[in-house]
Amino acid sequence: MKVKKASLLTKVVILALLIGAATGLLSMRSQLQTAQDDLADAQKQVEEQKQINADLADAVENSNDPERQADLARDKLGLVEPGEYVFRFTD
Repeated sequence: MKVKKASLLTKVVILALLIGAATGLLSMRSQLQTAQDDLADAQKQVEEQKQINADLADAVENSNDPERQADLARDKLGLVEPGEYVFRFTD
């Protein structure tokens, strides 16, 4: 039985195909990592938005609470109750 050796051209073609396949795989790996990073960022933004929505829903539900209204008047409008004094410290 006679075994035929592969020619140099066949070896070069196979080597070129292997290099091309390896390059393609590395490129796909990079794209996959980028997509996974983008997904993680989007999931973080969704969680942050859910917290904001929950805070806003709580604010709407408790908007008639007199204590909450007084806190908003103090914090946002700078109002004080009679007899109260506000001290502001600056650097």
